[in-house]
Amino acid sequence: MKVGTDGVLLGAWAPLPLSGRVLDIGTGSGLIALMMAQRGSQLHVTGIDVDADAVQQARENVVASPFADRVDILHCSLQELASEDRFIGYYDALVCNPPFFVESLLPPDRQRSLARHTNTLPFSELVSSAARLLRRGGSFSVILPTTCCDEFRLLCFASGLFLSCNCSVRTTAVKPPKRSMMTFLKDEHDEMTFTDLILMENGVRSNAYSRLTSDFYLY
Repeated sequence: MKVGTDGVLLGAWAPLPLSGRVLDIGTGSGLIALMMAQRGSQLHVTGIDVDADAVQQARENVVASPFADRVDILHCSLQELASEDRFIGYYDALVCNPPFFVESLLPPDRQRSLARHTNTLPFSELVSSAARLLRRGGSFSVILPTTCCDEFRLLCFASGLFLSCNCSVRTTAVKPPKRSMMTFLKDEHDEMTFTDLILMENGVRSNAYSRLTSDFYLY
């Protein structure tokens, strides 16, 4: 599992509580789970994935990190986790870089197919499971292509998850937004924050992108 820009952005941007339990849905290599643990010294982070090879890789990465005592990696689906009564309202924050290809051709590599296509985690099941697992007042943060956002917001609203923050991500200032990072709260509220993030200026990382990810990139 490669380290992708989407995962780095979400891991650096997603709002987090000062303490509590965080769930990284579809953890892959464990990137976002480890970023959560690095950002919050009082957080306990769990990463889950349905792919056994990804789980093994994530566990190896966790063991090699300074955060091994605060990060667990589980081999299970989100639907399985959400079906257990003991996890209802258990998590203070959820983060997910979800699969989003719906009708495109499946790539030949099984792992890429699992990671990128909604076959194993449709948006409807992601949202309903998130609403079940999240405590009242908790946050649910995702990164998605802008073309998927309207559908996703409607599903969240129907499940009692209300948009709090939306950051539109542009590759350059002259291009339309390609991704949106969104945070939903399990509490109805009136305030919503809308921001923009431009990744590249004059062929290099923008100042805003560099500031956001400064704790994670080595250069």
